[in-house]
Amino acid sequence: MHHHGYTWLGSAHELLKDGPRRPLHPEFGSSKVVPLECAHWLLKPASFVQGTWGDAEQAAAWFGWQVRASAAAFASERDRDTNRLADAIRRLFERVTCGEDVVGGWYLTGQRFLSVCLIACSPHRLRPEIPCPAGAAT
Repeated sequence: MHHHGYTWLGSAHELLKDGPRRPLHPEFGSSKVVPLECAHWLLKPASFVQGTWGDAEQAAAWFGWQVRASAAAFASERDRDTNRLADAIRRLFERVTCGEDVVGGWYLTGQRFLSVCLIACSPHRLRPEIPCPAGAAT
């Protein structure tokens, strides 16, 4: 079991177009917008993977770094609260250890949206039929 990391930062308006977010849509494979179903990240090209970790601590650290790097631009004051954010990042380690996906999404200033995802792989709990995008079988 390992996790792949994915991020997407783009116009919040792109999230309203659900066609490119579905695997059967012709733009799905080339669109970096977050898919409607988390496991479908694994159907995207391997070049979209921003990191792969077998170690839960390293995966959680990457997730935390990605979130903290954009936290000052979170549209919600509550989401910018550093104590609340640190607590949420500490708790995600347990979820990664259990082989779960960890998905976060935040609206940013300027009508932007940030998605940070750790997707479990080989196999995915809900979609074991989806192969690893990197070809790994561990």
